[in-house]
Amino acid sequence: MTSTNDLKQKFWKSLADSPFVFLELDADPKTAVPMTAQLDKDANSAIWFFTSKNHTFASGGPATATFAGKGHDMFARFSGTLTEERSRERFEDLWAKPVEAWFPGGKDDPNILLLRMDLGQAELWNSDLGFVDNAKMLMGFNVREDAREEHTDTVL
Repeated sequence: MTSTNDLKQKFWKSLADSPFVFLELDADPKTAVPMTAQLDKDANSAIWFFTSKNHTFASGGPATATFAGKGHDMFARFSGTLTEERSRERFEDLWAKPVEAWFPGGKDDPNILLLRMDLGQAELWNSDLGFVDNAKMLMGFNVREDAREEHTDTVL
């Protein structure tokens, strides 16, 4: 059985390895789009997104993200609240060449908006069940209980 703390650590590592999520405003599921999460290793209760001031997300509010790790060994769904990040220092720390590719005007593009997602509830699934459980699954044995032990409801 993997502890909640271990699942959280695996989630953060997996998100750092592949920071792509499907993000949507809770008030309108039609807003769901892929976004690149900007992470700060010292801030484990928030993530950031660069977007434009005319994007649907600019209004902020409650949002939900879904995530699949690069090797499909970690899955997550988490909620939070999107708000404008006003810290220029945070902006500078998170700015990188891949972000610049989306904003040809560079850092001073007047349409750039940095959003912070303050994280709340999350469900985390570790799908790497290990050798024994994978062998059991291949032979048709029930692995539901083992898989259930690799899932948690938590707060990020």
